[in-house]
Amino acid sequence: MPRPVGTQEARSKHSVGKLWPWPGPVVLLIWIYLCCGLEGRTQGRSGSSEWTPWGAWSGCSSTCGQGASVRSRRCLRIPREHACGGDSHQYRLCRLSECPSGAMPFRELQCALYNNRPVLGNQATYQWVPFYGAPNLCDLNCLAKGHTFYYTFGRVLDGTPCSPDSEGLCINGRCLTAGCDGVLGSGTHEDHCGQCGGRNGSCLFVHRVFSEASPPSGQSYGYWNVTLIPTGARHIRVTDRSRNYLALMGSDGRYVFNGDWAIDWPGAFEVAGTQVHYSRTSDHVESLWAVGPTGEDLHLQSHRSPLRQPQTREVEVGPQEAASAWTKPALSSPGFSLPPEQPSDTETCQPCPGAKGRTQRLLHYCRSDFVFRARVLARLRVGEETRYDIQVQHSYKNWTPLERREFLWAPGACPCPLLAPRAEYLVAAQRHINYEGTLDRLLLPHAGYARPWTPREDARIQEVARRCPQAPPLG
Repeated sequence: MPRPVGTQEARSKHSVGKLWPWPGPVVLLIWIYLCCGLEGRTQGRSGSSEWTPWGAWSGCSSTCGQGASVRSRRCLRIPREHACGGDSHQYRLCRLSECPSGAMPFRELQCALYNNRPVLGNQATYQWVPFYGAPNLCDLNCLAKGHTFYYTFGRVLDGTPCSPDSEGLCINGRCLTAGCDGVLGSGTHEDHCGQCGGRNGSCLFVHRVFSEASPPSGQSYGYWNVTLIPTGARHIRVTDRSRNYLALMGSDGRYVFNGDWAIDWPGAFEVAGTQVHYSRTSDHVESLWAVGPTGEDLHLQSHRSPLRQPQTREVEVGPQEAASAWTKPALSSPGFSLPPEQPSDTETCQPCPGAKGRTQRLLHYCRSDFVFRARVLARLRVGEETRYDIQVQHSYKNWTPLERREFLWAPGACPCPLLAPRAEYLVAAQRHINYEGTLDRLLLPHAGYARPWTPREDARIQEVARRCPQAPPLG
């Protein structure tokens, strides 16, 4: 059958550059192929030349401590194509056993290579030691011993620490630190899920606000659960701006801090395979944070503590401020004021009989609100009372929370019993609240129980504790 003349004309015209009416489906397939082809060529333009696989890692640049190892690859470049993108060498951190004491540091060894060698164009020679005051830490800057000048002997060798306190290593004249993948200069970090180079897609972000007004039991004070921090949790942060105290309990039921009616100092606590940091500021803003991951469940609790006034309160301070880590109490409560403080003069005080015998010990223990071992830090006369600044070492009995540092009050300028500074006592104290409710403090009554602490006294009081009914006071 003869072909249509029009078709032949169309092919003839196509041969000189005019359109060729292919059927629709064929045109569509060609368009898809071309698009794919163009996309492939676009992606391949920057990587037409190809890298060979990475070679093996070299040995460590150091025989002890930390150093660097290197591996390389070659670019198989195609003529008239772009060069390979990326680096031809890759460095990673290697850690070996600690260097023995007395070993010469790597940078010091490089400076020592120029000892007794003329380097300044004359015959003078020097002994050289590392100098870290120059701008570029990765230059081999060496100070002439006994002189006030240094000389730069080019770059340090790869794998030299940038400085004694730095985690970075010098590579090709640059100070690089290792990412989480161990590669120097990669800049790779762990995400919040603990995945190196991840995008926080392998874990859940939990954010909750706890606003319970009071303990479930309806008491005015006590412990109650806030939330469960599950095993494997990372990047934990809790903030509390209430008048309550945060408390943390392990999966074994033991408190990590602020448990058993005692308030701990702010600090770092090892628990569940991680380090939990707890802080408390002078205006009672508490926070805890931990990097994780946690190796067990942790129970976060809150407990309400009646505020004793005047009350010492720890503040978050640095090591140099530890001596002044206590702030004066706020005296803004209505109807409450302190008399002027005076040094305590006890030279004229007469000795007083102390409580003796098992019956007296049992009586004082059962009738007291607090029984604790404390160290007396200072003694001060305040008006017609004596105030002891004490540090609570151990609590045997307390119906309300005790802080690590408290004020203990005693009536009179010559209280009985009289406690000596820098000594430790076993004390039975009362909770003293005035009628208006503006004063809440620890009181050592006249002729009360305060005995110098000894292991024998400790055993006696624990025996008494087993015989005393454990019921909280009414009120």
